[in-house]
Amino acid sequence: MTRRQAWGLVGLLAAAVIAWLVFAVWPDWLNAILISKKAFVSAILNGITLAGLYFLVASGFTLIFGLMRNVNLAHGSLYLLGAYIGYEVTNRTGYWLLGVAAGFAVLAIVGVVMQVFVFRRLEGDDLRQTLVSIGISIVAADLMLAVWAGGTYQITTPEWLDGALTLPVITAVRSNGASVFLTYPLYRVVVLAAAIVIGVGLWLMLHKTRVGMMIRAGVDDRAMLQASGVNVHAVFAIVFAVGAGLAGFAGVVGGSALSVAPGEDVRYLLASLVVVIVGGMGSITGAAIGALLIGLAEQIGLVYFPTYGIVLTFVIMVVTLAVRPQGIMGKAR
Repeated sequence: MTRRQAWGLVGLLAAAVIAWLVFAVWPDWLNAILISKKAFVSAILNGITLAGLYFLVASGFTLIFGLMRNVNLAHGSLYLLGAYIGYEVTNRTGYWLLGVAAGFAVLAIVGVVMQVFVFRRLEGDDLRQTLVSIGISIVAADLMLAVWAGGTYQITTPEWLDGALTLPVITAVRSNGASVFLTYPLYRVVVLAAAIVIGVGLWLMLHKTRVGMMIRAGVDDRAMLQASGVNVHAVFAIVFAVGAGLAGFAGVVGGSALSVAPGEDVRYLLASLVVVIVGGMGSITGAAIGALLIGLAEQIGLVYFPTYGIVLTFVIMVVTLAVRPQGIMGKAR
């Protein structure tokens, strides 16, 4: 048996165990160990849907940081600004989808402005990019605090996204023999579906289109691509716009699922950094894997290790850097 076949067998066994834990009726001793089946399955689902939100933020970050090598530590501020813009547009118009579109469009424009007037002038200078982007994030945080104060806001979702789905997961059996099935918020499932669609779309764009070919070529050899007649600056501006727009989109989506408040910019910047480091710089597939690992670690830790739950995230990152420094799907350079 080859090493690849051995890992495949381990993966199948793990999938079988997880499937049994989710769909089987638990014996009493297992409920005693893992609190309850409802708590366990809810933690898994919450981790997967949180991973979808982390992926939406980190996919834009991996385009800007992983592919273009622009160290944009103001990415979390783009997320929070998009959330505030989505909140204002939704409240003033009453249309949630218009708020989502505004969050993406406005932040895409902000991304183009940042790329043209800041990062284009600092190409190849990682230290200056880091310092300038930190300065931008600090100024942006203070401006958002001045405009929206320090309160917590909730973006109102439309009625068709309210409610819950009944999943084919039995959490308990009543004394009369009737099964109790798990219910789960519809909106979180929609967020996960949106993350999957966007992830597949980004992967296809980067690997199956001419634009994606130019992006990858520009990263590897910018001078050769420019010599072939391609406007490299325009290509990179488009990539930065898409990355910043995805941060704004994630801000509206995340603000609808959770909340909009000062400090969320730092949280999602750290999450994006960890996801890209674990998954591999510049890899959409790696960002998805990293987001899944971090989302599950956070939610499982919150249920079973509430005091040390946040430590699991950094344990994953440290182990990844020790075993595979370029990330799970990253390429050694």
